[in-house]
Amino acid sequence: MEEKIKEILAETGAVLSGHFLLSSGKHSGGYVQCAKVLRFPDKAEVILKPVAEKLKEMQIDKIVGPAMGGILVAYELGRQLGIEAIFTERTDGVMSLRRGFELKKGDRVVISEDVLTTGKSTLETRKVLEDYGAEVVAVASIIDRRGKSMLEDLPVISAASYQFSTYEKEDCPLCRSGMEVVKPGSRTIF
Repeated sequence: MEEKIKEILAETGAVLSGHFLLSSGKHSGGYVQCAKVLRFPDKAEVILKPVAEKLKEMQIDKIVGPAMGGILVAYELGRQLGIEAIFTERTDGVMSLRRGFELKKGDRVVISEDVLTTGKSTLETRKVLEDYGAEVVAVASIIDRRGKSMLEDLPVISAASYQFSTYEKEDCPLCRSGMEVVKPGSRTIF
C-alpha cells in the first residue's frame, strides 16, 4: 500500500526536488508538500485510510492537528473514524487550543500531522493536550521523515516514509552548486 500512496503523492506533485530550507534551518534536496495531495478529497481518503485502520484499534476520543499541516489530516482521520477533529494553533508564537475547542481530563487523543520531521509542532501540541489532562496515545501522519530517536515513547502511524538527505547551511552541496534555496513550509524559521 505504501507504494500506491507514494504514486498518488508523485502524481499530485507533492514530492518535490530542488533546494529547500526546512523549518529546522537545515537544507534538503527533497521535500513533500502534502497540501498538493490534500487538495483532492478522494486522494486524501485513500492515503489516510491505512492510518485510520490502525487507529480504529486504539479507542480514541479526538484527533488534534497542529496548524497548519495537521488540520486537514485531523479532519480526514476524524471523518473516517467518526470522531471529533480539532486543532491547535500558535498565538504569539505559543501553541494553544482556541476557538472554543475543549478537552476533558482523560480524553484519549491522537496528534495528526501532514509530515513529521523535527517533531516541534507535535511536541508543542502534546504539551498543550497534556496540560488539559488528555492522554496522547499516538501520532499519525501522512509522511514520516523523523529521526528514529524522536517520539520513541509514542506509536507513530504513518502512510509512508521518506528519507531525504539534510545539510547544515555551511555544509550544503546545493548551496555550493549555486542552486537557489526555497522555503516551502508554513512555519517561521527560528
